[in-house]
Amino acid sequence: MDGYTRFALYYAPPPGALATLGAQWLGWDAEAGRGASLPPGHDWPALPRPQKTLTRAPRTYGFHGTLKPPFALAEDRTVTGLHAAVSALAPRLHRLRLDGLRLAEMGDFLALVPEGDSAALDALAATLVEALDGFRAAPSDADLARRRAAGLTPQQDAMLARWGYPFVMDEFRFHITLTGPLPDDAERAAVADALRPLFEPLIERPFRIDDICLFGEGQDGRFRNLHRYTLSG
Repeated sequence: MDGYTRFALYYAPPPGALATLGAQWLGWDAEAGRGASLPPGHDWPALPRPQKTLTRAPRTYGFHGTLKPPFALAEDRTVTGLHAAVSALAPRLHRLRLDGLRLAEMGDFLALVPEGDSAALDALAATLVEALDGFRAAPSDADLARRRAAGLTPQQDAMLARWGYPFVMDEFRFHITLTGPLPDDAERAAVADALRPLFEPLIERPFRIDDICLFGEGQDGRFRNLHRYTLSG
């Protein structure tokens, strides 16, 4: 697990049809640590822009839903210690059952978001953010300025100051990102119409979250799934 610049706790679908399609769509298989594409003879439905352009922003992170956002390790911490801490924590966390996921707009991008009550999922993310906060290096002044330049509410700024990221705790909204920014409403709707019949039939109902994953950002800037931890509570 050494040689990675940042780490994160993500939900990543287990190997199967949804995980495969997600990797093919983004063009990066974080589970295998390699590029991914549709099999020969297959192609994406008509899109307003090429798939590689639409997915450029989320590609490096892989097909995932963030629980604890990416962070550099504090100077006195090691990835071995982080792995041990998650290994000890995961058995005490409960498996989750959601009504399902649906494709939706998250501001100007598209993502898969929970259907129904997501309170237990929000609580899982909050637990991971808080319990593992000691492993997180404080963000640099440049990182803080970059976040604030995007425009934050007072609550989001408070989250940034306390937890190193603005969209945690009460500001957390679970999602599996499918595209980068699509500021044009018509283009965003066209991409959603193309993707919805591909992704939504593959989503089990209820949607199970039985494990969490430790992802690491390699020297190439791409994230890889380093380990799965079963939730046993």
